Amino acid sequence: MGKISEEAKKRYFDRIKEYKGAVEQILHREMTVVQAVHADEKGAGYKRLTLAEENLNLVSYYILMNSLSVALLGVKNEAYLNDARKGCYKAIIYLEEALTPMVDVPFADYEDHLALIEGYDDASRYRLIRKLGYSIQAVVEDFGENSKWKWSFIELQARYATIAKNLMNLKTFVAGMDPRVPGYEVRMSHLDLAKRLLQQAADGYRQKYELSTLRLDDFKIAIGYLSALRRLHMVLSEADDADNLRKKIEVWKAKMETDLRRREQGAREDKAQQQTKK
Repeated sequence: MGKISEEAKKRYFDRIKEYKGAVEQILHREMTVVQAVHADEKGAGYKRLTLAEENLNLVSYYILMNSLSVALLGVKNEAYLNDARKGCYKAIIYLEEALTPMVDVPFADYEDHLALIEGYDDASRYRLIRKLGYSIQAVVEDFGENSKWKWSFIELQARYATIAKNLMNLKTFVAGMDPRVPGYEVRMSHLDLAKRLLQQAADGYRQKYELSTLRLDDFKIAIGYLSALRRLHMVLSEADDADNLRKKIEVWKAKMETDLRRREQGAREDKAQQQTKK
């Protein structure tokens, strides 16, 4: 690639000046809200939702500034891409603090967190989940297929799936599945998205295990996401789907146990060979 001209650099920095100002304003607001949470936990759940939203706004600006760098300078701006990646993680963390990061657990284990944000309506919940998904996808796409963060994005997307599930109030959800109840379409869209994300999280961790780490912990996490999806089907009385997942979980567990036995056998054989050499 050729040298970037001073004129091109000036044009770029002039274009992003306004966006950098907006970023500074958001960071200032974030600090103010964080201080408010530390000073008084009352309403902290809502404040953390706001903090998550603000970080997703930051991500959108960082993505925009990187896109302008590509368009005007012909290169990615790795600093802004990393800021966008970190913004996604911060949004996830704020949401986990508000909702808990629990995956395969009964709804009763985290329903008290949802009770603290009961005024946050279904449409707002679905809008926030979609915004988070768009932000993560934009970061993943802009880093590219061969990014060094490829496998860490599996974790990020799985945590996103957990948030999508935990943001649904399952105590009231079944009654809300009646098409006559206002907000039906939004709730069903949220449910469909949560189911799809849980399956993708399981597949992602299974792929990470097979193609990268070979760590049984990754396989266990994959199975945990399948179990969480099965639990959701059971809550919604979707017996056939739950049973199909039960069978799939059994197959995955059998595969994991076979891999474990094979490794243990290999370790014993290696140890025997070493003792023979001595």
